[in-house]
Amino acid sequence: MAFRFQISSLVPRGLVVESIDEECDGITVTTHAQAPSAACPLCGSDSRRVHSRYLRQVADLPCVGRKVRLRVVVRRFVCEAPLCARRIFAERFGENILASRSRRTARLECVVHHLGLALGGRPGAGFAKRLMLPVSNDTLLRVVRRRASPYSKTLKVVGVDDWALRRNQRYGTIVCDLERRRVVTLLPDREAATVAAWFADHPEIEIVSRDRGGGYGEAAAKALPDAIQVADRWHLMENASAAFVDAVRKSMRAIRTATGAAKINPDLLTSAERIQYEGYLRREDTNASILKLSADGVAIKEIVRRTGHGRKLVRHVVRGLRTDVFRTRQSSLEPHLPFLDEQWASGCRNGAELWRRVKTEGYSGCRRVVGEWATRRRRSETAGEGLRKTPSARTIARMMTMARDHLSKADTVTVAAVEAGVPDLVAARTLVDRFHAMIRTKATADLGDWITAAGASLIASFAGGVAKDKAAINAGITQPWSNGQTEGQITRLKMVKRQMYGRGKLDLLQARLIGAD
Repeated sequence: MAFRFQISSLVPRGLVVESIDEECDGITVTTHAQAPSAACPLCGSDSRRVHSRYLRQVADLPCVGRKVRLRVVVRRFVCEAPLCARRIFAERFGENILASRSRRTARLECVVHHLGLALGGRPGAGFAKRLMLPVSNDTLLRVVRRRASPYSKTLKVVGVDDWALRRNQRYGTIVCDLERRRVVTLLPDREAATVAAWFADHPEIEIVSRDRGGGYGEAAAKALPDAIQVADRWHLMENASAAFVDAVRKSMRAIRTATGAAKINPDLLTSAERIQYEGYLRREDTNASILKLSADGVAIKEIVRRTGHGRKLVRHVVRGLRTDVFRTRQSSLEPHLPFLDEQWASGCRNGAELWRRVKTEGYSGCRRVVGEWATRRRRSETAGEGLRKTPSARTIARMMTMARDHLSKADTVTVAAVEAGVPDLVAARTLVDRFHAMIRTKATADLGDWITAAGASLIASFAGGVAKDKAAINAGITQPWSNGQTEGQITRLKMVKRQMYGRGKLDLLQARLIGAD
């Protein structure tokens, strides 16, 4: 089938090609308007009387890898309406062809806008240069800002969460339309008053999904008293797991007693462990002084003032969350310990030789780690007693919540000793499992009984928070909405912010997020 190509198809519709000039730096196309008349922009009356003409040069889309410039012959008309205040006017071409005073055609402006949305300023300008589009990085950002439009859809279900403008220093708030999965707006802070003011401007909102922070719940209750608040399910699961880890931290003394590690022999410690143990003794002195003041009824704020310690540290000591001896981490030797035990039993006691042998089994760590293991093993045999080192609270919590068939033999023995010696911790684990099961099965009828049972356990603080936010948690379990979409939009927002090296202002971030949807 034959294809008929016309030169006029290279220019925007409504313009007629007069001539084409090929130059060293591009192609220049001279055009004029096709319509014989033009409407006065002031009174709207048509005029055919041409007063004069002038040339207007604008950029257009590239052709065959070369820049294209349009030299538009613009006519000036005489307005013949007797009562019109404007006597002479220049013809307009329409916003979809060539906007007034624009240096680019509408179709090139659209491409520039989408380049700015996708890549930002400097990366977009670099890519535009390869595409033979004459545009700078500042122009790209100006176009994105100028063409930005507020979200205009009717809101019914929204998700709200905070995001970091500058981590640990300045935070903002993101609001998402959960029905359409789109960003609605970005607020400059996460203060309850700011969020409440925005909610008050949108009284049509019926459901607000949020995390368990108190600020957004307070704002929604104040501005939208009839709206249903939904606590995010993922945060509920995470908060319950964190409560169990705190319960383990509070029970570390009892755990060390149950596992036979209540007393530590400094002679069996390596140099690194001895430094940690000395730090633990100093922490114990600090803890004793803070606990003595707390037992006398002194408030946390006053303890901070008297001791000079931070409020967070004092709160952790009062709650019993600062009792670990060693900062235990997962060792790179864990997968190779059976092989090292075999070599040790066969008579190889030299750390350097053990390191050379274990390297053939795939170990990629340094010799010092293997040497410390050999030193600890040698000292324990010399002293006639094993060095029992209690894992960290997070490690114990992980082992107690894992299936037994996924644990090693040593970890299984440790968990059995903890369960036998600290029954309160087993009860706390059972309550956390019940809470997780309620969320998975949407069994809200058991929530009241669970709160009563958990109020007398090691996770009483978490149970108190659940009781205060019971309505939102009930809705979070039963409603289909969650803050997962909001968290995903925050991840997208972080990517856009990092593309601009963290220097993008709030209006530009919002324009790029909303415009790209």
